[in-house]
Amino acid sequence: MAPDDIIKPNKPAANGNHVNRVSARLKEHIVEIISDSGEGAQKCGQSFGSIVARMGHGVWTVEIIPAEIRPPARSVAGASGNRIRIGEKRVTNGGNETDLVVAFNEQVLLGRVRSNELKQGCTILLESMWRDDPNLSIRSSYVETYKQLVAAGYRVYEIPMEEECHKHVTDSRRGKNMFALGMLCSCYSLDLQVARDQVALTFGKKSEKVINTNIELLEAGFAWAEANLDFRYEIPSSKTTEPQIVVNGNTALALGVLASGMEICAMYPITPATSASHYLSDAFEKVGGVVHQAEDEIAACAFAIGASYAGKCTVTITSGPGYSLKQEAIGLAVMGEIPLVVVNVMRGGPSTGQPTKTEQGDLMTTIFGSHGDAPKVVIAPGTIEECFYSVITARKIAETFNMVVVILSDANLATSQAPFTRPSFDEAWLAPPIDQSAVPAGAKPYDWDPKTGLARRFIPGQPGGMHTLTGLAHDVNSHVAYDPEINQQGMRARSLKLAALQKTLLPPTVFGDPTGDLLVIGWGSTKGAIEEAVEEFREEGKRISSLHLTFIQPMPPGIKEILAGFKKIITIENNWSDDPNDEIIDETNRRYSALAMLLRSRYLFDIDCWSECRGTPLKPNTVRRVILEALS
Repeated sequence: MAPDDIIKPNKPAANGNHVNRVSARLKEHIVEIISDSGEGAQKCGQSFGSIVARMGHGVWTVEIIPAEIRPPARSVAGASGNRIRIGEKRVTNGGNETDLVVAFNEQVLLGRVRSNELKQGCTILLESMWRDDPNLSIRSSYVETYKQLVAAGYRVYEIPMEEECHKHVTDSRRGKNMFALGMLCSCYSLDLQVARDQVALTFGKKSEKVINTNIELLEAGFAWAEANLDFRYEIPSSKTTEPQIVVNGNTALALGVLASGMEICAMYPITPATSASHYLSDAFEKVGGVVHQAEDEIAACAFAIGASYAGKCTVTITSGPGYSLKQEAIGLAVMGEIPLVVVNVMRGGPSTGQPTKTEQGDLMTTIFGSHGDAPKVVIAPGTIEECFYSVITARKIAETFNMVVVILSDANLATSQAPFTRPSFDEAWLAPPIDQSAVPAGAKPYDWDPKTGLARRFIPGQPGGMHTLTGLAHDVNSHVAYDPEINQQGMRARSLKLAALQKTLLPPTVFGDPTGDLLVIGWGSTKGAIEEAVEEFREEGKRISSLHLTFIQPMPPGIKEILAGFKKIITIENNWSDDPNDEIIDETNRRYSALAMLLRSRYLFDIDCWSECRGTPLKPNTVRRVILEALS
């Protein structure tokens, strides 16, 4: 983004070196820190994002994760790090192309260039140690890449990070990230004391020596940038009066588990869901909770179902492949009408797919992926804040309706950080105490209400509540029954619960005017990018609005009336759909994206779709391009 105005040059640096440093005032900027895996670029980016947030800026961070756990050093595909979008106002997504990048070697940088992630003319702070590397091929690679970058119009600064860090530590690999953090704090005019406090917090579990060494490296990077770089940026902040927290989506989910009153999380480690259990492992036992790591995904789901049957709703957290393995057990919870919350942090698929990349490919399997009809509630949070509150909502629904509730997050939300208002605890979030009073005479385990399908939940240990729980078809007394009418009755009752829940939901809110030329519909983590692009069009006078769905099953009321107010409707998603311009594709064989298929079949509107599966978060500029094509 071009600067709004130019501020007078900075004074000479404190060390006596004079640098003609010009400060540009900006509305926003996008920064990347990239390195080989294990060099700490992700921690640097997370700390930088937290510092920015603590100073009152809007921020959204996106982790850059290589496909391999430990890719070869200095490999184009091995870039590991973080992308931070800073704004003067609230930021809802990772934005478009990068404005400034700190790269620890030229190979990881090439990966970002070839992926078209860097803005033309992007500022690059490049580790210069490779220019004098003993290996001739490495020296040649570095020099050739440097020349190509300069020729392509990038603004490249060679930074002697290795040399400078060696003045403070023996192993620069364990300190270069904090030196880079110090440089960035100088580049973006951030308070050094706030940065010191954040570093102390980041390394709070380490020794005082480790903390002091990292602060020393931070200060060294700050001082070097002050003395040697000829630019500085200033981004105004809009400080809120309300306390904020800065967490990623997985931590928000874990905090939601704590706040919901659930006491057991059963899971098996799987990317990108695992960090939710890491947080719970540290915090859960402090409030009486337990994290159970099972031997596999099936066992984790079965454990969660057993714990829920015992009286209190339990959560199991996984990703796409794990969700597939849990399907049969989820069917047991549906048949037995046992409350259960399942979190699916989606990743690229199918099969092992792209474990570290984002995608929205699990919607249809979440709703329909079962043997037989197994109705489940499906909620898709669209922001990191919604990740927190979705768990509380899911627990309430699960226990009210004795159902399985699935929360669909994804890798984009899971690893991105953003500030939101610190939740103020409400006792209404928690489940009531387990009811151990005697079951009234004549009550039946599945005495389904003919209008809602709901039935009183029997808790093990209640006097008069003895019954056999089975995954087989059963009658109101939980007796195994193969009678056609009894089976039909049970299927009807379980399905009615979705209809009963739907009657309690409010119509979704349209972003923009209730009528217009185009309605863009999305779900999940695409919310910020879609609404940012739509808002830009609306500022230009275009009659464009958007609708973002949180409840996918059941869908809330009022959608049909909303659709009727627009001339054209399109869904934008991060899953697969056929391109209608492909030579072999026509209306008889075209595959639509998941939400488009659901909306077309339910509301019988001609709803178009656009989607991509690039493994990267959706960009506002991409949405803008798609909208322009739809309008034309």
